[in-house]
Amino acid sequence: MDSKEKGLLVVVSGPSGAGKGTVCEELKKLIDIKVSVSATTREPRPGEVDGVNYHFKTHEQFRRMVENSEFLEYAEVFTQYYGTPRDAVMRQLDAGNDVLLEIDIQGALMEKKHYEEGVFIFILPPSMAELRARLSGRGTETAEMLERRFKGAFEELYFTNKYNYVVINDEVEVAARKMQCIIEAEKCAVERNKTLHAELLKEVDEL
Repeated sequence: MDSKEKGLLVVVSGPSGAGKGTVCEELKKLIDIKVSVSATTREPRPGEVDGVNYHFKTHEQFRRMVENSEFLEYAEVFTQYYGTPRDAVMRQLDAGNDVLLEIDIQGALMEKKHYEEGVFIFILPPSMAELRARLSGRGTETAEMLERRFKGAFEELYFTNKYNYVVINDEVEVAARKMQCIIEAEKCAVERNKTLHAELLKEVDEL
C-alpha cells in the first residue's frame, strides 16, 4: 500500500540572538530533514561556503530571481536580501521529504500566505535580558548595531501569535526535542494522512 504523503515544510523564525540556528542544527541530529539553502546578497562570513551555508548572489542576480518568481519568499533584512529558492524546496516536498526553513519573520509571514499547510515555529529566548547578553556576547557588532538589533528583536515578539508553535530556547537540546515532538505530532494529524485514510477505506470496500 503506497501511503506516502507530501513532505512537511517546517518554518523556523525568531529574533536575532534567540539561537534559532543552533537549535536547528541540534534538530538535524535528531530527525531526517532536508535543509533549504537560502539565497542572500550579503557577503560570506569566514568559513561559509557558497551553496552550503547560502547561495551568495549579487543584488542584480537577486533582483532577476525576484522578477522570474524563483523565490517562495524573500525579504530585506538590515539592507541585505534573503530568499528561499522555490524549485529546490518543492522538489523535496513532492518527493515526500520534510524540509526545514530557517528564515526571518518577514519571509515566514510571506511564506504562510502561500503555503498555509506548513508548520511555523517561533523560537524565543528565556528573557529579554538573556537575549541582550547573547547579542553582546557575539562581540561582532558596534554598540549602535547592537541596539538596533535589540530593538528589532523586541518588535518581532509581537508577531509570535502569527505562528503555530512557540519554543523557548533555554537549553538547546531541550528546545530541539520540543521541535521534534511538534513535527512528529503534525505528521500524525488526520489532515496530513488523507491518502492513507482513503487507501484503508478502499481496502475495506474490497473485503
